[in-house]
Amino acid sequence: MADIISLLPDSLKLPPHLSAHKYFFVCSLTVAAWDTLVLSPRTWKLLRTKEWPPLKIIYHFIRVFMPVCFTVTAVQFFDTRWTQSQCDKTYLFEPITTAILLACCSAAHVIRIRAIFDKDRTVFAVMGVLWAVQFVVTAVCCAFYFSVPLLEGQGCIAGPKHTWVGIYWVVPTLLYTASFGLALLRSIKSLEVKQMNLWKLMLRDGLNLYGSIWIVNITNVLFWFIIKPTGSDDAVRTIVTSMAAVLTTTMTMRIVLSVRGSLVHGGSFTGSYSGSHSSASGSRATRSNPAHTANSVLNINPHPNQTYTIGDIAKQSVKVDSDGKSSVLDSKGENGYDDRHVVPDHNNGALDVKITVDTEVEYDNRYEK
Repeated sequence: MADIISLLPDSLKLPPHLSAHKYFFVCSLTVAAWDTLVLSPRTWKLLRTKEWPPLKIIYHFIRVFMPVCFTVTAVQFFDTRWTQSQCDKTYLFEPITTAILLACCSAAHVIRIRAIFDKDRTVFAVMGVLWAVQFVVTAVCCAFYFSVPLLEGQGCIAGPKHTWVGIYWVVPTLLYTASFGLALLRSIKSLEVKQMNLWKLMLRDGLNLYGSIWIVNITNVLFWFIIKPTGSDDAVRTIVTSMAAVLTTTMTMRIVLSVRGSLVHGGSFTGSYSGSHSSASGSRATRSNPAHTANSVLNINPHPNQTYTIGDIAKQSVKVDSDGKSSVLDSKGENGYDDRHVVPDHNNGALDVKITVDTEVEYDNRYEK
């Protein structure tokens, strides 16, 4: 058996850690390719919108940049004709492009978290500082990578010179931890306005996306500092980095696509689009606006046991007389009342009017422009 192995070319004599590294990188490439295809229809819809806010620009940039970077890195990693002298000149491509990719994804998180907290300056300051620290730290750490000395044909891998270089991934993980925590906090606070089960809350606010990014990044950090390499030619610390970069990018793109409404200023909190309720109690006069409530339902409750529902608000409006009596006025008859719709006065002239407006916004309404 040993004689057979000795006859194999160096490109097939892979140590266990290097072999696992190659398999894991293939999985990362598969996820990247599949996600690129799956998101194509929604990317095209987003591209057709007229506005070009920062969030949209970031989306389309990482959409193209991520597969291009991983394609080039895969050529370096799997091409058996890629020599070590070539690797010495190109090994920094992977850590530098990954740093750019992470910076763009983190910028999208900063913009989005700021938006869901209604442009809160404190939240924006915290997220902005984390992003600035990440940008500086990842740029500095790129100078402390080296070309892992492998045999000819085994590939080109960039490895860290020191263990502390792992802060390259620690700082982005801190930002994604803050992003996940703040998104979770905002969702929990929304339950005070409208109750729903946790499963629907998670899907509505994309908590599964934020959580997936956090899990893959914290796993990568733990792997980086816990696993010990067997030597200078063992790049075991960087096994999970490719998957962390791919999943961070794909989940971030889905966070952008999950924004309902316009992407200007980062969009709005998703919960504000799931339904809005407004009411007015104790009003003496109320008049509906056909231009804004054509598809709404107006409930007038002058007495707890009586409800009057008007479905076609576009043709009718509510008018209250000076004596406290309410009637429904047809838009075509401005000079008369329709006695069939007169609401009886049960409160001796003190009419209470309650208006409830339920609005449902479709997921992709912003694309129909």
